[in-house]
Amino acid sequence: MFEGHPQETVDSLLHNDVEFRQLYHRHRKLNRQCMDAELGVLAVTDATLGQMKREKLAVKQRLMRMFEGKTSH
Repeated sequence: MFEGHPQETVDSLLHNDVEFRQLYHRHRKLNRQCMDAELGVLAVTDATLGQMKREKLAVKQRLMRMFEGKTSH
């Protein structure tokens, strides 16, 4: 998600920013669930999968705004 950015910066945010850490882990969980659903490992309806994907995108957008705000100094 943060390709092209120093891993130290991401690690620092994960360590020091509780909201960033929670959102990061939420995104990872949703990503795994979406992949499992698409592979047929997790049984969900198309509507549920769509909702999970929308939430995953919203979380990613929030994370990117937070990341850019913290690293643009």
